[in-house]
Amino acid sequence: MFEGIQFLNKEFFWLLLALPLAILWYSFKNKKQTAELKISSLKGFKLTNSWLPKVKHLLFIFRLIALALLITALARPQTVDVSTRTKTTRGIDIVMAIDVSASMLAKDLSPNRLEALKNVAAEFIKDRPNDRIGLVEYAGESYTKTPITSDKAIVLRSLRDIKYNTIIEGGTAIGMGLATAVNRLKDSKAKSKVIILLTDGVNNSGFIDPKIASELAVEYGIKTYTIGLGTNGMALSPIAIDPRTGDFQYGRVQVEIDEELLKEIANVTGGKYFRATNNKKLQEIYSEINKLEKTDIEEFKYYNYQEKYRSLVILAGLLLIVELLLRFTFFRSFI
Repeated sequence: MFEGIQFLNKEFFWLLLALPLAILWYSFKNKKQTAELKISSLKGFKLTNSWLPKVKHLLFIFRLIALALLITALARPQTVDVSTRTKTTRGIDIVMAIDVSASMLAKDLSPNRLEALKNVAAEFIKDRPNDRIGLVEYAGESYTKTPITSDKAIVLRSLRDIKYNTIIEGGTAIGMGLATAVNRLKDSKAKSKVIILLTDGVNNSGFIDPKIASELAVEYGIKTYTIGLGTNGMALSPIAIDPRTGDFQYGRVQVEIDEELLKEIANVTGGKYFRATNNKKLQEIYSEINKLEKTDIEEFKYYNYQEKYRSLVILAGLLLIVELLLRFTFFRSFI
């Protein structure tokens, strides 16, 4: 009966405690008002089997129900229909620049650095429903995998397709990867523009200096978060290709990341540098970036209130009218 109904003035329900007192008072009063007459015999009296004395208590029940209904009406029952409309007031354009050099196949993260990155990056993309995201791949050279788009299905599909290949020139061109990401964002009209640059090595290829690329990012107001990927010490990494099978041969290799360069890029552009030494740390880094770069969303809620006390008052009034009519007609001789 009261599903979906809320009461604005719940304190009035305390008045319901008066109902048991009213019942006690009525019982006491009814006994006092009942006259007794003792006679030796009923001979000479005509006995009648009237139903009126048996149902006279209905008058009190009607009044009691009416009182309960009025108390419930005072509690102000109402239903609320809430409609919500959200408006994104500040969008963010993000480009993820991903190192796809052979060293990203190192197995110090599970199953390897590249696959661990793709898994975490996919969750990051899913958590940014209101932003546009693009992908850039780089090794010895760089190119745009996906331009910035709001279609997350396209971005996620492109992310899954990223893998090491021999088409891109070998090496690690951090400057070119950053420059390509800047080029994708420089004409963006978004309020905030962000690059997430990930690498597991040092800048040893390309014809664009990373410092010049970071200056370009500053010029276009692009913040850059840099991530150094790899354990501290030695890692099981590709060292050669088996000529018979074409598969990589692995060996223990010293992990070498130009952390000073990555820190400088982050500081100059107003971003932050992170070091991911395992899968959990990588996940925590992307979670932190997700918290740092928030999209402002304005939410509008519209409330439509419908008062439900009127029907209770009307029903209580009808019960009182019926009670009065019965009291002064059928039950007049018993009152």
